[in-house]
Amino acid sequence: MQSPNDPACSTQHPSDATNRSSRGFDVHSLNAKSASTVNPEIDSRLVWQTQGERFNAFGKWLRRRHGGRIQRVSIDAGFTCPNVDGAVTRGGCNFCDNRSFSPSRRVRLQRVADQLREQIGRVQDRYKDVQGFIAYFQPATNTYAPIDQLREIYELALNADPRVVGLAVGTRPDCVPDSVLDLLQELAVDHEVSLEFGMQSVHDETLDWMNRAHTHADMVNAIDRSRDRGFECCSHVILGVPREDHSMMMKSAEEIGRLGFDAIKLHNLYSVRGTPLGEEVLSGKVQMMARDDYVRTVVDFLELIPPEVIVERVSGDAPPEFLIEPKWCADKQGIRREIEAEFQRRGSRQGDRYVAPELLPSERPRPDDATPESIRKQIDVRGRLPVLKIQ
Repeated sequence: MQSPNDPACSTQHPSDATNRSSRGFDVHSLNAKSASTVNPEIDSRLVWQTQGERFNAFGKWLRRRHGGRIQRVSIDAGFTCPNVDGAVTRGGCNFCDNRSFSPSRRVRLQRVADQLREQIGRVQDRYKDVQGFIAYFQPATNTYAPIDQLREIYELALNADPRVVGLAVGTRPDCVPDSVLDLLQELAVDHEVSLEFGMQSVHDETLDWMNRAHTHADMVNAIDRSRDRGFECCSHVILGVPREDHSMMMKSAEEIGRLGFDAIKLHNLYSVRGTPLGEEVLSGKVQMMARDDYVRTVVDFLELIPPEVIVERVSGDAPPEFLIEPKWCADKQGIRREIEAEFQRRGSRQGDRYVAPELLPSERPRPDDATPESIRKQIDVRGRLPVLKIQ
């Protein structure tokens, strides 16, 4: 199996000369504390440009929106996935051990309210200036349960503490029937809600390699039904997948604007113990992306997405007891500084090479619900999953 570091998959980066997007306006020369002091018509998601930033970073966007520090707290309600329980396949994603990326799955499973209370306490001990929290249903597929239970779980999290300002729900693109989207739309009337899709890649051969057991067509159907419902739509994308060269990764970047995502999370592919990918890395069949290549690829990616998209993450890591390779991903702050330095070296920033699609996301028709029947019957039913830790 080829890796992105092999000659056949060598990363080719575009010229440092960038073409400014014809969409939007040039605010390089602006210097203001807020958009309202510059131009009241400036989209609030573009204020980062007026403040000299290189990309629309999530933490700073939250501060601008809420006037202070907002932190996510990871919640594990005990969900599983349809590529684990056999609804679409078995084995799970080849890179996935939920404990490696979700702190809430590394502890004894507790009731949702108890998890929130403990996590909020830990965050407060670490960040004295925190003003609010987002309940983040993180590990596994957090829309994969009977719809009545989903309502109960989400409302419990939103009402467990008055400092909880919103809800984030991680899921797969084949696990959001219209009933789930209707529920999130209802909750979004009074709360901030983010629906995070594991898109991972636009290439079906990559999704097959990952054992995702869904296609990119499922992602297109899901986002076209989710858009403009009052909640945020976020896409997770993994960079550095074997057999994906630079041009293939940039196709995933272009899809962010074409489909109209509100936010993006970028992850470097990393390998952890006890997974099929981990075994391939240990045996030498697969190599992880080099640090310098990753930094340049992230900048290339962000230059191609719309400037208003919120960048919620630029790299991922795992605890030392799980991580195999690459070791460099543990240095998250260093990676962030190198990404910003690469933007600085080029004199560019997010969206500089974005080209709006001919059919704007707002003009895309809303399709029929294409949720697989094997998944729908797990969600659009009345019943309860006893594994879920609600009360």
